[in-house]
This record gives sequence, structure tokens and C-alpha cells, in this order.
Amino acid sequence: MHIDLPEKLYYSMGEVTKAFAVNASLVRFWEKEFPILKPKKNSRGNRKFTPADIKNIQTIYHLVKERGFTLEGAREYMKSHKEELDTFEIIRKLEHVKAELLKIKEQL
Repeated sequence: MHIDLPEKLYYSMGEVTKAFAVNASLVRFWEKEFPILKPKKNSRGNRKFTPADIKNIQTIYHLVKERGFTLEGAREYMKSHKEELDTFEIIRKLEHVKAELLKIKEQL
């Protein structure tokens, strides 16, 4: 899955939910279920997601929504297959390059 988010230091909950087409309640639930997902909160309690959080959400989304893992299975997979997750990162980057090339092709 390719997401379109601008390069920023922090992303709001609205930006994250729009990029992944999920509800805010699902992101909050994943935050409780996956210890790796720890967004910063401001004084009002609003969550601010870093690019590292976005990568973790993208990994969780891929495992749970696209590959059909249970939450427990996804949690265990993320712990035990860190090297494969690096490969997943490479695949994401290649998909991004492909999307950019397709945009260029359409413009020609």
C-alpha cells in the first residue's frame, strides 16, 4: 500500500486516518495492542505521529489488513521477523518509485 503524506516531523491523527483510510478508533486500538507504536501527545492529549510511527502503522496495516494476520500473530511476527520487515521497507520504497513513474508516464 502506498500512502501519500508530505515530509513532516509530526502528523496529526486526521492525516494518519485519511492516509490509511481507517478510523481514529482503530489507530488508538493498535496503539494499545502494539508496544512499538508510541505517538507523542501534546498538552491537550492530541497524538502526534513521527515518520517512524507511520512506518510502524504501515507495517501493522500490511500484516493485519492485507495479509490477514491476527493482532497477536502480527505482534509476534514483528518481534521475530525484523529482517523480513526490512525487506518489506524496500518493497514499499519500490512501490513508491513505481507510483511516481506511472504518474510521469501519464503526463507524457
